[in-house]
Amino acid sequence: MNPHSQFKNYSVDHFFDEMFLDEEGKSPRPHYERIFKRLDSLTESEISERRQQADTSFLEHGITFTVYGEEGGTERIFPFDPIPRVIPESEWSVVERGLRQRIIALNLFLNDIYHDGKIIKDGVIPEEIIRSSKNFRPEMAGFEPPQEVYAHICGTDLIRDDQGNYLVLEDNARCPSGASYLLENREIIKRAFPQTFGGMSVRPVEAYPDLLLRTLEHLSPRKSQKPVCVLLTPGVYNSAYFEHTFLARQMGIEIVEGKDLVSIDSFVYMRTTRGLVQVDVIYRRLDDDFLDPLVFRKDSMLGVPGLMDAYLRGNVALANAVGTGVADDKVTYAYVPDMIKYYLDEDAILPNVPTYLCWRDTDRSHVLENLQNLVVKAANESGGYGMLIGNQSTAKEREEFARLIKSNPREYIAQPIISLSRHPTFCEEGIEGRHIDLRPFILYGEDVEIVPGGLTRVALKKGSLVVNSSQGGGSKDTWVLKDF
Repeated sequence: MNPHSQFKNYSVDHFFDEMFLDEEGKSPRPHYERIFKRLDSLTESEISERRQQADTSFLEHGITFTVYGEEGGTERIFPFDPIPRVIPESEWSVVERGLRQRIIALNLFLNDIYHDGKIIKDGVIPEEIIRSSKNFRPEMAGFEPPQEVYAHICGTDLIRDDQGNYLVLEDNARCPSGASYLLENREIIKRAFPQTFGGMSVRPVEAYPDLLLRTLEHLSPRKSQKPVCVLLTPGVYNSAYFEHTFLARQMGIEIVEGKDLVSIDSFVYMRTTRGLVQVDVIYRRLDDDFLDPLVFRKDSMLGVPGLMDAYLRGNVALANAVGTGVADDKVTYAYVPDMIKYYLDEDAILPNVPTYLCWRDTDRSHVLENLQNLVVKAANESGGYGMLIGNQSTAKEREEFARLIKSNPREYIAQPIISLSRHPTFCEEGIEGRHIDLRPFILYGEDVEIVPGGLTRVALKKGSLVVNSSQGGGSKDTWVLKDF
């Protein structure tokens, strides 16, 4: 090793390390050798220059996210770490099969609960769990969505445990975000390490906008002409507004707010300078509650009055379908392996993290007695909110969560604290290990399409297990290699 190596003080610290085989951080895994050698050959000034290039690119491209609940400036540049995460094809093929299996089962489940409810009648999932889900929409009962698909765009979060096993942490089937960062990360890393990237047979991700547009167009109720697709955003103050504008631009479709659309005679039209234009497909990036004030929240100024009527009559398509949020419920998540067995007669290729359901008396007792050793999550929160990490919590925080669990056990789950895998990351003190997860993006249109890799999120705070950008997380580019 180079005596001035950036890795000279690197330590695996008994975690599963994505790059290194040994605890001393000296022997890289075969698929990381080229990356390791390249980084090992760089001086601190060269590394600093590449990091500055990446930050400048993000700033110039306006790659930002918004943090709510803070005074002053809430808009932030999305932190990017230029050491890529590398996945060999042999690993990715298993992940890909598992994700395909999962989204098919989730869509069969959603179709079932809004129709015959066979999985409930057969005692696989209690009816009360479905009916009490915050995101269950009785308005969807008996409705046939276009192509009988509910979750067209899904971001399933994966982690690796201390043995390197891939586990599903959660499914995001409503309005998953992060695809724009995936695409921008790739462009930036290609400029930062052009020779290394060019020599490693990395599978491309650039087709995502075309695949997404094809998925949307497949839903169009009008087949005689090119569908008119739009992206419906809550507006500039939404945390993912950069992504909304980016994806709309990449797909070549209009980005609209609720005020730009109008429902007339059960059809939806877009206001333009040339008059009204009928809309066929809406890629909506706002939750069900805000879609239509005539059906859901009456105080919503973000949606379109009459949209649900047009949707339920089959005159406009929505991606994702209304009511898909049941699949995001963390209590429902615990039953996904059972869904896969029930609908597909297969074992789950990608297992869940073991989960305690607080509505069960025995599970609740165990959770309350072991809060310091568990991660407790609110069933319908996201972004790292509504969560207790037991071994990093105070006695007062544990008391508060015990009170919340006892008052509303249906709304809480608990899981063991998983030693998430770590990855070398540029930090103030040099290259150090930081915990990561992976959000692949699955598209379900005429076929199931999965972008190779996905968005690797990294917990930039030392020791933190929370990778969400709103909680101080950043991201890395993810390379799936053809040759391994």
